[in-house]
Amino acid sequence: MTAPITQTPHDLDYSSDPIRWRILMVLLMAIFMSLMSVSVINVALASIQEGLSASQSDIQWVLSGYALTFGVVLVSAGRAGDLMGRGGFFILGVALFTLSSIAAGLAPDAQWLNTARFVQGVGSGLLNPQGVGMIQQYFRGSERGRAFGFFGTTVGVSVAIGPILGGMLIELGGAENGWRLTFLVNVPVGVLTLVLAFLWFPRPLIRQPKLQQQSGLSSLDPIGALLLGLGVLAVLFPFVESQHSKLVWLLLPVGLLLFFLWARWERWYTKRGYSPMVDLKIFATSSYRNGSIIMALYFLGMTSVWVLIPLYVQQGVGFSAFEAGMVGIPSALLSAYSANWAGKRVNRYGRKIVIGGLSFALLGLLSSVAVILLHEFYGLSIWWLLLSLALFGLGQGSVISPNQTLTLAEVPLAYAGSSGAIMQTGQRIGTSVGIAVITAIVFAVRPLSSWPIAVSVGFAAIILIILLALAMAFKDLRDRRAISLSL
Repeated sequence: MTAPITQTPHDLDYSSDPIRWRILMVLLMAIFMSLMSVSVINVALASIQEGLSASQSDIQWVLSGYALTFGVVLVSAGRAGDLMGRGGFFILGVALFTLSSIAAGLAPDAQWLNTARFVQGVGSGLLNPQGVGMIQQYFRGSERGRAFGFFGTTVGVSVAIGPILGGMLIELGGAENGWRLTFLVNVPVGVLTLVLAFLWFPRPLIRQPKLQQQSGLSSLDPIGALLLGLGVLAVLFPFVESQHSKLVWLLLPVGLLLFFLWARWERWYTKRGYSPMVDLKIFATSSYRNGSIIMALYFLGMTSVWVLIPLYVQQGVGFSAFEAGMVGIPSALLSAYSANWAGKRVNRYGRKIVIGGLSFALLGLLSSVAVILLHEFYGLSIWWLLLSLALFGLGQGSVISPNQTLTLAEVPLAYAGSSGAIMQTGQRIGTSVGIAVITAIVFAVRPLSSWPIAVSVGFAAIILIILLALAMAFKDLRDRRAISLSL
């Protein structure tokens, strides 16, 4: 077993800083804004199409453009923050996100809106890895688990509030222009975040470990950033572009080739004495490698649940968009609670919490399939989904935040932003691929059967993916025990 990367002395400097909890509050405000914006937009798409007379392709790019730029800039932004100051890049990301929210809310046509969404994705890609890196920087031990627990609670609450807030804003502004308020609601949150960041972030905004032998553009590894960015773009593009031709799928092997070239470049760059974009030694650390795979697999399956359920209850059952949003509220709230609970206990129970969370998620998925089929054949109330999805949410909160804590525990602070961003990039790829593949399965089955059967087949695919994540969690538990016995 390869030994983990050693920590630098600078990694120990910040855990007693008295302002760390105020810094966390600022980070969580930005995370709340960015995630709420995603869940709000899902219920605003029909209003956008009506208000701007947009085509189906335009509407697809409202979602896809954000996902592409977000995924492409993540790792580069994380590394830039590691080297030049996480606080500065965080503030830049929040400012871009806020300004692009204004531009989106005032968009006169679909092209303007999609341009604003591209910029919004860049802003989110800049601020997210800095948030993870700064939690790594300012928190240690059990406090880090608590901080990531609050992070998970913020995720759950923002996801829960988004659809309801979106429905209220569209009702307030009307079907034609209510969607504009779903973007403009970000503005006061973004402005407050910027003000508090300037007031509370230390000067210099974030102190960084000093990397030897590095100066100028070489410290940013521009070729590595370009290769990885193009690789992510090539892999994501076929899955997010709904109107593509079959030739677009040729980008997948191109993307894999770019990833291979990126890895070779990073090794060569390191041998030359430069600081690489990502220290590939982190993948020799079993906790980081296993945790990243768990997260990618989990997002490959999990995010499709929240695409299939609204699709089914609206088109298969006849719910309104508001009622469809209500179905997920108990799940999101329990996810927020369990994330906070698990964050406080992750250092005591370790990987067992993630295993328990994945088990609850599987129980929720199986129960949801049972509710859907019993509703179809025996008339059981579809509102029992509130309970079955609540079980899924309970598991979800016990997976994401604890896994993030455990995965990044042995990563040196000098690479906290870029390492966290690599994990987030895996999540973005998993999300895009999972939604594309699983919805394709459902729509392939739908002409041959009813909505309940088609959605159940989709859920079966999700269950298989979550089972793979559970198997990886057990592997990580065995690896940790083996390392512990060898010490």
